[in-house]
Amino acid sequence: MTTLSFDESYTSISNPVDTIEDLAAANDWGVERQGDDEITLVVSGNYCDFQLRFFWRHELSTLQFACMFDMRIPKKRLIDIYHTIGLLNERMWIGHFDYWSDESALMFRHATLGDKSDLAMSENHIATLIETALGECERFYPVIQFVLWGDKSPDDAIEAAMLECVGSA
Repeated sequence: MTTLSFDESYTSISNPVDTIEDLAAANDWGVERQGDDEITLVVSGNYCDFQLRFFWRHELSTLQFACMFDMRIPKKRLIDIYHTIGLLNERMWIGHFDYWSDESALMFRHATLGDKSDLAMSENHIATLIETALGECERFYPVIQFVLWGDKSPDDAIEAAMLECVGSA
């Protein structure tokens, strides 16, 4: 087994929650800071508002976040939603979709490691994480709607929503 070396004298990494709060203010997003290591943003999308929750774990130098859809999943549609999530996750490179049963909430989740050599996660890094989460939620929102309210199977919903248009009108 390989043993990794590291500098044990290293003691701190900047808190990216401060950077997230600055980004929220610069973009005029709703923000609620729950403490030093947790923050929630509300961002308007094309289809709905998204709630972004960020959790910083200093000891792991890890920022975890969830981008939650502003919708509740009816219990009678859970099997279809789980199937849909599985199919969507096969198309993902970064992050994944998940369902939290306690809140009956569908979300995009991801975690990123801080680089201890930089002492902080850059504003660009965090902005890219937010853009990626919002982009994936916007891209797959119609699929979820087709399954929930269009009475389509997960396979049919993906086929219908993911059509690539060619040319212009």
